Amino acid sequence: MGGLGDEISRLHSTRMKKMDWFIPGAAILVALIWYFVLIFASAPGREVVVTVDGEVYGTYSLDEDREILIPGARGMNNRLRIQGGRADIIDADCPDKLCVHQKAISRTGETLVCLPNRVVVEVKGEAESESGVDAVAQ
Repeated sequence: MGGLGDEISRLHSTRMKKMDWFIPGAAILVALIWYFVLIFASAPGREVVVTVDGEVYGTYSLDEDREILIPGARGMNNRLRIQGGRADIIDADCPDKLCVHQKAISRTGETLVCLPNRVVVEVKGEAESESGVDAVAQ
């Protein structure tokens, strides 16, 4: 027998299969929206700030093409190229060279990082560099 019970069980399992896609689908949609907001909300940067082991090594305009040799921690070096309004680490003495394979940066808030050499290159906007106020809260 069990006709009604079997029908309820069949309907319940069908609904669960459809609902199983709701949460992952919603999460993917939110992630895509957040990604596009971040991409289009960030402004083009004006300069890059290079820090080595937490200390500012130098600040360079993105408007002036140049190459900078950055002496990293532990005696290893990085070579930073600023060209066409973009900054890119083009060479490094670190063993894994992950920093060399990162994409060039040009928008406010983007960073390049070389962990073994303790080098961080961060793009700053006009308002950030002039105000001197750190917007990060802890």
